[in-house]
Amino acid sequence: MLFIISTLLPVFGLIFLGWLLRTSQRLGEQAASELNRFVVWLCLPSLLFHAMATAAMEDIWNPGFVTAFTLSTLLIYGLTLLWRVKQHGLAVASLDALSASYANTGYVGIPLCLFVLGDAGLAPALVSSLVVVSVLFAIAVIGVEISTQKGKSVWQAALKVTLALLKNPLVVAPFLGVGWNLAGWPLPHIAADFLQLIGDATVPAALVSLGAFLAHKQPGAGQGAWPLVFIKLIIHPLLTWVLAYHVFALDPLWAAAAVLLAALPTGTGPYMLAEFYRQEASVVSRTILFSTLASVLTLAAILLWLPQAS
Repeated sequence: MLFIISTLLPVFGLIFLGWLLRTSQRLGEQAASELNRFVVWLCLPSLLFHAMATAAMEDIWNPGFVTAFTLSTLLIYGLTLLWRVKQHGLAVASLDALSASYANTGYVGIPLCLFVLGDAGLAPALVSSLVVVSVLFAIAVIGVEISTQKGKSVWQAALKVTLALLKNPLVVAPFLGVGWNLAGWPLPHIAADFLQLIGDATVPAALVSLGAFLAHKQPGAGQGAWPLVFIKLIIHPLLTWVLAYHVFALDPLWAAAAVLLAALPTGTGPYMLAEFYRQEASVVSRTILFSTLASVLTLAAILLWLPQAS
């Protein structure tokens, strides 16, 4: 129990501090947005590039992990989409499906994996972040684009998504890092220290940003949020557990990382997408809030089991 408290307290403690600072007006109304920009455009890209440029590729590339995590995530997305599309339409269903499958790998997953699994936990956290940001988010954007841009082709929507992803630093930075690594170029000490310094700010800034976001009044009642929360926190890690341990028989560390990452609460990506496309955001925002709060219990339960499994 002490291990669980010492693991979860720093992560959720920083989220709570972000919430407290915002609700007490110590942080301004735009704090969550500005901190998010700081993390997305500077901290996380630096961390991702540095990690990919300096790591041994055999320590990062694990096909079984990639397949297990990606397959479970896409299955959750696809099944939720099929469940919601008839009643709510493609745009809303795409956002709901994203809420049920979009793990907060960047803001919560990276620090949690580092705390639980040590430095070795960074590699699966980074790989899962690429899956979530590059693959899952792109699929959801295409779904919303198809629904909201009547008369435009799927290819136009796909092109727009591709161009948007190419401008996303969270997508570009790790691939640049991999390219640097494969080229065999050493990273100069000054550049390495610079990137390390910026990357070290990722965890506190990201978690405080998330707390400030959760402090904002959530619009609407969001009655449809709890089923999505159940899917995200229970069904997603359960499906990943089956694939990681019983189908692909991953190495214990990578299998534990897969389950832990799948069990993360919903990230803020679905909300940002809903806001960007001017879609109803009450269910999405409530899913993020409720899943973050409930994940304290579900993650604690998983951490009780993980030491035995690994």
